[in-house]
Amino acid sequence: MAISLVVPAKSKSATGKTLSASAAKLRLLKRLRCTLKYEKQAWAAGALLIAGVDEVGRGSLFGPVVAGAVILDPSYRIRGLRDSKLLPAERREILAERIKEHAICWAVAAIDAARIDQINIYQASRVAMRDAVMQLQPMPDHLLIDAVKLDCAIKQKAIIHGDALSASIAAASILAKVARDKMVSEWDSVFPMYGLASHKGYSTPRHLAALREHGPSPLHRQSFAPVWNAPVPQEVLEFMLEETIETAADDMADADLADETISLSHSAD
Repeated sequence: MAISLVVPAKSKSATGKTLSASAAKLRLLKRLRCTLKYEKQAWAAGALLIAGVDEVGRGSLFGPVVAGAVILDPSYRIRGLRDSKLLPAERREILAERIKEHAICWAVAAIDAARIDQINIYQASRVAMRDAVMQLQPMPDHLLIDAVKLDCAIKQKAIIHGDALSASIAAASILAKVARDKMVSEWDSVFPMYGLASHKGYSTPRHLAALREHGPSPLHRQSFAPVWNAPVPQEVLEFMLEETIETAADDMADADLADETISLSHSAD
């Protein structure tokens, strides 16, 4: 049975203040318990290697959408796993290292902004998730996925708000979030006018104001309305990008977002 949260456009806090839809959703997500319920159901049905799968960055205006896939070790419990949106950045970093150290295997994959514009963000998210799954070694025999179905032959279960309910999906969400934040932050020195390190490309007032003033960079998602509505044409920044990359080459040596798909993977020995 699917679990769904209905979030009103606006709601009241305990103090009577009006909450935005996003704040109301976060409040509801915090009430959900992240457990091994779905993993236990899959194990009982005969599954041996269960991978949690999730993506982050779907609502961002800049850069890639990033997916994570993780097969947790049933014999080792990682405490504190929950939806990456509900964790402070420092806590995510700590948990990401524990997941990488103790998981049976894990993988991260990304689809860049150009491909997102080409096939739309929903399909790009599904491609990134599938790419992450296909990197796992050993290959899972069951997938727990946040909200969607993937184009692969592996048995799978889509769980609405899965990153807040399933420990495996939460782990995938954390790895994807930490990886994407690092990718986007590495572009901050190339495009300092946007403040990417602070908002990671999401639609904050500062980011929207920068888009209105400077127009989009070539790594912004041109198919997203706040980007293509920006009054300054992209061509103004294409020249700036070429010049800035040359001066920032040493700092950006490890960032290769120009590729269509960026992937990091690891398998435990």
